[in-house]
Amino acid sequence: MSTDSQQNIHYSPVLEFKSSTFSVPVLVLAGNDVITIEQQLQEKIHQAPEFFKNSPLVFDLQELNKHDLDIDVTELTRVIRKLGLLPIGIRGGVAQQNQQALDLGIPVHSGHIARDGVYAANQSGTGAASTATSSAPPKQQIPEPEPMPEPQTVAAITTMITNPVRSGQRIYASGDLVILAQVSAGAEILAEGNIHVYGSLRGRALAGVQGNTEARIFCSDLQAELISIAGNYKISEDLNTAIFNRPVQIYLQNHTLIIKDI
Repeated sequence: MSTDSQQNIHYSPVLEFKSSTFSVPVLVLAGNDVITIEQQLQEKIHQAPEFFKNSPLVFDLQELNKHDLDIDVTELTRVIRKLGLLPIGIRGGVAQQNQQALDLGIPVHSGHIARDGVYAANQSGTGAASTATSSAPPKQQIPEPEPMPEPQTVAAITTMITNPVRSGQRIYASGDLVILAQVSAGAEILAEGNIHVYGSLRGRALAGVQGNTEARIFCSDLQAELISIAGNYKISEDLNTAIFNRPVQIYLQNHTLIIKDI
């Protein structure tokens, strides 16, 4: 075959790039003591071990840098990996921290980036941000983050899922979680607020995963493998079969899960 003929051969593409959106836990740090971070992170993981097992994680240093609290990104990464988490991004870091992350093979997330002490304005608790385009001195930028306690009220955010949650899927919501379909056995749904399932709940449901004892679980058909509120849980073997296949609400009272008909 001639060289010209070989150059004219067209192969079927074996790859393509597509845009997609994933829910990834974000570790927002308010203190820089790595030992304390490790202890508290262990406690959070203990509340939902299956969810955090080999889970990807983005760590956010914006609050630390806003208060001039330095942290060793290399040591932080070591602790995160030691606990079985997989860091896939850093955000809110200064130039030195970003470079440390890149040296460890951790990408710099484009949201909430701090550049030379100048912070991008946070637009919402969902991660939307406007990039800082001017090189204005930090003194002019500091007043803007002051009203930032507002985004702390992420519990007001509601995540709605319209498709069935299939076995092996894990969904995490920073506020309330509403699912308009069934949750299959082997699936896991977690929310920092309440959980509403307008269908059969056969998988694992964990509400108030950040310690919110007022969180509740509502479902149209309880067949769950596990239910948990603020770390207090029951597995299917502990549940009274009389409440199965019925619409119920689940809440916490004196560290005990209460299940009542709706």
